[in-house]
Amino acid sequence: MASPQPTRRTRPLAVVTGASSGIGFELARLCAANGFDLILAADEPLDQAAEAVRRLGARVETALVDLATMPGVDTLIRTIGGRPVDALVANAGHGLGQAFLDQEFDEIQHVIDTNITGTVYLIHQIGRAMRARGTGRILITGSVAGYIPGTYHAVYNGTKAFIDSFAYALRAELEGSGVTVTCLMPGPTDTGFFERAGMTDTKVAQDRKDDPVDVAKAGFEAMMKGEADVVSGWRNKLQTTIANVTPGETLAEQHRKMAEPGGRKE
Repeated sequence: MASPQPTRRTRPLAVVTGASSGIGFELARLCAANGFDLILAADEPLDQAAEAVRRLGARVETALVDLATMPGVDTLIRTIGGRPVDALVANAGHGLGQAFLDQEFDEIQHVIDTNITGTVYLIHQIGRAMRARGTGRILITGSVAGYIPGTYHAVYNGTKAFIDSFAYALRAELEGSGVTVTCLMPGPTDTGFFERAGMTDTKVAQDRKDDPVDVAKAGFEAMMKGEADVVSGWRNKLQTTIANVTPGETLAEQHRKMAEPGGRKE
């Protein structure tokens, strides 16, 4: 973890989790380019990400922490050190492929604790301070996967269903408080997600995926406007519309074709 920098600042502060690569890194770049200083957090090395963001003029601190654990979140809170957070970008999360009963439970638990427990705990800690000040922005990375029963990706899709729902509910509770909550719902995106989830031999991993630059731009703009949600990409918008009127059993079978191990296209 980098040593804290001086507390005096003239730029607003953004905290970005899952910031080492992919959507989180691109969100951090956008924050820096739009006048924020940053605290970046991830469970993977952050040196390269931090240096790239500093080149955009931002003061950057890092916290190398496992946000699936309460101590990991507490370490990030200590790094913030009581400074007002103007934007919380709660982006940390990961998936886990294969059939549910074939997965190791400690890996299942880590997905749940990263995507739900750690995310909710962090938002609870920072959100209370935002509400007390009467100002702040929260961007939560959900997923279009939250609309679809995730055959061979059951735990991940379940956690994103929780996150999507939680974001809307928290937004409603904070109405009129000066704090906005926005849910970014990407579809399959060209990041290291599928490698980390052990899904490189699936059809979804081989299909065309969205650019994380475009996904992050949609999320950042929605957060700054205080919008409730944004589904990035027209294909994902269409997918969520169809999912709302399609029986769950049908959606689960469709997801099987995309996420079943060994589904690589020839």
